Amino acid sequence: MKFASIVSAALVAVAAPVFAAQHADNLVKPQTLIVDKSISKQQAAQQIHAARTYDTFWTTGDEAQAREALADTFTDRTLPPGRPQGIAGPLAASKVFHGAVPDVQASVEQMIVACDRVITHLRFTGHFIGTFNGVQGKGQPIDFIATDIYRIRDGKITDNWHLEDNLTFLQQLGVVAK
Repeated sequence: MKFASIVSAALVAVAAPVFAAQHADNLVKPQTLIVDKSISKQQAAQQIHAARTYDTFWTTGDEAQAREALADTFTDRTLPPGRPQGIAGPLAASKVFHGAVPDVQASVEQMIVACDRVITHLRFTGHFIGTFNGVQGKGQPIDFIATDIYRIRDGKITDNWHLEDNLTFLQQLGVVAK
């Protein structure tokens, strides 16, 4: 019994880094990555992983990715009216967004890692083929940017300050006149 436990523990120890590496390969990759050299490699890796996981969530809508990246105490510091605070907020926003733009792709044009912060400059692309606020899409192309500032502790995003180019997004949907 003892031998089986040791072998099992050894297999987990060997498999965990392989799984983490494979999982990371499925995450969005920043086109430009700038890392403050004064933080440890381990801290930088944890912060980059949390940010990439959360940024990938905006493409996939996978609730497990949001929950992996966000701390239980997650706080949206620029909470839009009507959106719930905490993890429920991004989950609700993603559901609405994917309902309007099911093929959404979130790419990371830049990622800057410094101290306990990660700044991501995102570009969202796709086609408005769903519905948004009662408006049915006709396949209009969607292309707008957003910038997020994440505070990360213990490998989880605890706080987010974000700014999206909502005017461009709403104009592309045809909800707001150009």
